Amino acid sequence: MLDAGLRRSLASPVVHLSVCIATYRRCERLAAVLGDLLSQERLPDQVVVVDNDAEGSARPIVEQIRSRGAPFELKYEIQPERNIAKTRNRTFALATGVWVAFIDDDERAPADWLRKLSAAAEKYNADGVLSPVEPTVPSDAPGWIRRGRFYDFPHSPTGTAVPLNRMRFGNVLLRSSLMRCEAGPFDERYGLGMGEDCDLLIRLAQKGAHIVWTEDAPVFEPIEPKRLSLRWLMLRAFSGGQEFARFTLMGRLGPMTPIGRRIFFVRVAAQALTAALLAALALPVGRHRAAAWLIKAWANLGKLSAYWGIRSTVYG
Repeated sequence: MLDAGLRRSLASPVVHLSVCIATYRRCERLAAVLGDLLSQERLPDQVVVVDNDAEGSARPIVEQIRSRGAPFELKYEIQPERNIAKTRNRTFALATGVWVAFIDDDERAPADWLRKLSAAAEKYNADGVLSPVEPTVPSDAPGWIRRGRFYDFPHSPTGTAVPLNRMRFGNVLLRSSLMRCEAGPFDERYGLGMGEDCDLLIRLAQKGAHIVWTEDAPVFEPIEPKRLSLRWLMLRAFSGGQEFARFTLMGRLGPMTPIGRRIFFVRVAAQALTAALLAALALPVGRHRAAAWLIKAWANLGKLSAYWGIRSTVYG
């Protein structure tokens, strides 16, 4: 657990807050979220944008915000190697805040976002706060996608500790002092796949960091047209299954014995076969139900692939 004296010394109100954004060729989306940060009730003291595009496609957007007289320090750098973890690491290296918030470059932040994240950190004496990323599915999306709610993520009761298997970035506030004690702090071996965010949060929590959930500070993610497909949903499920299995087999989510590894393999294989069968049986009932089972089957195949040591490269 964290030293009680250290926790007390870190319990002061948020006095300096950095917002970190890793971006890659989403100029319009980046412009929108930077515009949201200009309108915050609790303005950030610093915003850091690190561009993972070697050509620097985000630079004109940042310069445009600067030209408008941004009411906060705005830093921009290029990190040319395709690696999401390395890019996140560079954003954090440039951040000077006592607190650091992370938001994705394709999300939208309501005006009360930072104020409510900060309030939750103080109210619950937290070392980190996670809040929802609510998907916004276009009205013209296929009916089966709108009915299936495939982009939703699990929620938790406000003020409760976030379970280890629900740790994720996208909308998070963390004490920078704790992150600076971690190597990286993001593990760059995850740089072309998924899991660098979950890995860091699990490490922090297992060392005693108090990471809580609040429903009060959501951000919104307009779903891009290229993600409105069964193929994309299956690929995401496969990578997410790999991430879950790696952490499980490494004992990150609880003790894991050799027998436990074999049981895990058998259970996942059975779940994959069952889900594939149910996908076929559910098709006459509705495409969204069949897709849901097919996505579960693909997630379990991802878990099996991790058991065999295979790594996906969704950012490759």
